[in-house]
Amino acid sequence: MKYATFSAGGERFYGVITDTGAVALSPDFSHWPTLFDVIEAGGLDDLARAAQGRSATHTDYSFEMVLPNAPRILCVGVNFPDRNAEYKDGSAQPKHMSLFPRFASGFTGHNHPLIRPPENHTLDYEGEVAIVIGKAGRRIPAAKAYDHIAALTLCNEGTIRDWVRHAKFNVTQGKNWDRSGAIGPWLVPFTDAAQLDEARIQTHVNGELRQDDHLRNMMFPIRKEIAYISTFMTLQPGDIIVTGTPIGAGARFDPPRYLVPGDVVEVSVDGVGTLRNTVEDEVL
Repeated sequence: MKYATFSAGGERFYGVITDTGAVALSPDFSHWPTLFDVIEAGGLDDLARAAQGRSATHTDYSFEMVLPNAPRILCVGVNFPDRNAEYKDGSAQPKHMSLFPRFASGFTGHNHPLIRPPENHTLDYEGEVAIVIGKAGRRIPAAKAYDHIAALTLCNEGTIRDWVRHAKFNVTQGKNWDRSGAIGPWLVPFTDAAQLDEARIQTHVNGELRQDDHLRNMMFPIRKEIAYISTFMTLQPGDIIVTGTPIGAGARFDPPRYLVPGDVVEVSVDGVGTLRNTVEDEVL
């Protein structure tokens, strides 16, 4: 089942995506105004039951960021060994993971353009798997971490590289330009550890393979990410954790290969799908 937020005819809906189109379910669940509310209430199974036997309600629709009102998005930085080596600073694997916040306004949906701002043209791509928390928890043991995941999705964690260097100890301003990244196209329920343990993530730019790795190679596996983050904050349903990107981002080429208008970026994981975005300059 693929759960998405989409717009059609000037209205926003959530529902399921099928081979023939989108099935709007939000009109039947007015007590859950958004897909975030569905996650918060543990209602994905209710949506699945409601979708059974339903025909598509929309064949002409536009994907939105899958949880556009997600209040908390945490990203794990530099989480693959080769990615750490890309920095060429001689540092060993860090003892603890790097974390930074992103806000929903920094993301758009599948098939929408990433926006390059006029202030700086170092827009870069980072293909990643994102997990959506479905069960609250604090100090979650790594062995039980997967019990707290509701769904998986994909992220292009678009970054304005020059702006992550504006300060010594933070990257927040380079990571939160409006519509510089994307999350989607949909949520896929998490039902089997193999969905993550065997996952291979790839990023293509204009058809060229730029990133290609397996999640099992992460320095901080997703079980540990959940355990570590839940040590200092209570994870809540609807929280999104963006889990880390492999080697191959544009900044690490010589010379750098930043995104330009007209580029097409595709982030793919078997069993989850493909997140596709073009690139456009911001219209002032």
